[in-house]
Parts: sequence; C-alpha cells; structure tokens
Amino acid sequence: MKVVPPKPFTYRGGAKAVLLLHGFTGSPVDVRNLGRYLSQRGYTCHAPMYQGHGADPEALLASEPDEWWEDVKDGYQLLLAEGFSQVAVAGVSLGGVFSLKAAAELPVAGVVSMCAPMQAKSIEDLSLRVTQYAKQYKKFEGKGDAQIAGELEELERTPMPFLKQIQRTIVETSGKLGAILSPAMVMQGMLDDVLYRESAPLIYRSVGSEQKQLKWYDQSGHILTLGKEREQVYEDVHTFLETLSW
Repeated sequence: MKVVPPKPFTYRGGAKAVLLLHGFTGSPVDVRNLGRYLSQRGYTCHAPMYQGHGADPEALLASEPDEWWEDVKDGYQLLLAEGFSQVAVAGVSLGGVFSLKAAAELPVAGVVSMCAPMQAKSIEDLSLRVTQYAKQYKKFEGKGDAQIAGELEELERTPMPFLKQIQRTIVETSGKLGAILSPAMVMQGMLDDVLYRESAPLIYRSVGSEQKQLKWYDQSGHILTLGKEREQVYEDVHTFLETLSW
C-alpha cells in the first residue's frame, strides 16, 4: 500500500505570523489543528516538515538534527519573505526545543514551548522511538508481521549517530535559555514522562524573559496538541499570542 506522506502547511489568517514546529518522528500533523485554530482567529501559521520525517524510516536515519534546524530557519525566513515583520514560534517536544533555540538565536515576537525536554533523553529511549515509528510506518505500508519483524531487526543493527546529535541539541539549547528575552509560555502535561515534567520548571526558571508563564495540564500526556485537553491548549496559546506586542 502506498503511504501518502504528510506535508508542510501554511494557513493564512492575518497579518500576525506563527511558526509551528513538530516533534521527533512526528510531522506537521502534530500542530495542524492548532494551526487551523489560530488561522481562524487572525494568525497566519506555517509548519515546516523536517528532512527524513513523514517518510520511510531509512530516510529518517539518513537525516540529522542540523538539517532539521535548517528546515526550522527556512520556515522562519519564508514568513519574513512574505512580509511578516515579526514571527512568534511554538512547538511540541523536539519542536519545543527548536522553538526555544529560535527564541535564543533569532528575533521572535514570543515563544511557546510544549513538553520540551531540557535533559538529554537516553540513546535507548531515542532508539525505541525510531523503532516504534518504523513499525507503525511499515504497518501502514501493509507489510506482514514477519516481514516487519525482520526489517526491524535489520534497522536496530543500523548505526544511528544522529541520536547523539539530538542529545547535543537539547543540552546546547538548555544552555542558551538565559538569552531568551521575548515573552515565553511553557506548557506541560502532567501525565508526561518525568524527564519532561522536570524540564518544564527548569525552562521557566532559566529563560531570561520578564514576561513568562508556566501552565500544567492535568489530563494530558506528551503531545499536548493532540491530547485530551487540546482545545484548552489551543485557547491558551491564542490567549498568550494576544498579549504580545506585534
């Protein structure tokens, strides 16, 4: 069965621009409904897709975080090229890391970090994420269990140097939080893994912004934008964006 890959999107809604960033092994689907919600309320939203994502697992293994960061910057530049003088940035999981990195290194109107890790996940956990992604993708392709099992065994024997690069990106971004002076909102699900729950207050304390807030979601796990409280998440992101000086 042919798998139709997800694609980047741009939802045009008005003169204020928001760059939306997905997570590791995710796609713009992670933030698509948030983009629609914001576009209906006057915001133009663009979500890039990182290289190697939304495609077969072999493509993911052939990509690396530095390339994904270039995709983030390309999305930022796309919005500037379309005439938006200011861009806010929001992301979930690794997209939250990239959002914070953007706020530390680029002029942004504001930043929203959702369930971003600020402590490097173990190589074992990251490798498991790749395996889970590969298994799901191969099921979508219509492959049988035996074939999938054999291909996953081969995949697990493949070197994955980009996993250490993900760790490095997280640690390096953690060291730059003090450079973030734009208004910041940190959002975290209470049902998420402990590493993320510990990261949220760390981000809140460390960002240099005078205008910052931390909000917890009692019934939500990791991908806040797709979870049980997603409508509240969308509303809270919009409320935060309305407080910015555009």
